[in-house]
Amino acid sequence: MARISSYPYDTTVEDKDAWIGTQATNRRTKQFTAEAVAEYLNINAKVNIGGQMSFKWTDVQKGGAGTVSEVGGGGSGNAFSTITELFFSITELNGQNVVAFLDYIKTKNILLGQGDQISQFGHYTLDTYVIDTDPNYYKATLTYIGGNGTIVNDKQYTLIYFDIETSDKTFVFTQAVSANPWVVVHNLDKYPSVTVTDSNVTPRVVITQVDYDNTNQVTITFAGAQAGNAYLN
Repeated sequence: MARISSYPYDTTVEDKDAWIGTQATNRRTKQFTAEAVAEYLNINAKVNIGGQMSFKWTDVQKGGAGTVSEVGGGGSGNAFSTITELFFSITELNGQNVVAFLDYIKTKNILLGQGDQISQFGHYTLDTYVIDTDPNYYKATLTYIGGNGTIVNDKQYTLIYFDIETSDKTFVFTQAVSANPWVVVHNLDKYPSVTVTDSNVTPRVVITQVDYDNTNQVTITFAGAQAGNAYLN
């Protein structure tokens, strides 16, 4: 057999390309394809990407290290939209502890997707994330936002922090009939700036009193009944 250094380099790697190596279990010489190596790296989360975690779905509740499972067990064949409670192992597939990161993104949006099928996913709000009576697991409660597909047992699932908002949230309120005050429910989950205009053909800014009832509602009070618009951002 010629020296390995005498063989030409192939700079275009294809799925069926193969390498010679040693199988760990019996120390025998084997061929390993590029496709098989890539699949191994993917399903075992051997390539780390910041903010991305990998778990194996199991229909067995709390099915071991590196797993995610539905509270009560089962789940295979169920739509992503039916998921409301999950058990996460404190470690992902590659052994990294995920507790601090998942606790940090609690109340935020997450995406749980099948590793080898990009169109099989669920988009959720991670409402709560609390330690279980078994300290090797945390229980998460979720609110479904959107997604597609169903759960498959023994598949690898990737979980990431996911926020598709690209700009600040705004809200426009129209008061067609003169009234005082205006109670504006905006659901922006913040204390927005408020600009009020009258209902003239050429609107004018109206000086008014704005009281923030909570992060989702304001009360606007005038000297007298007023029609017009309120712009919140």
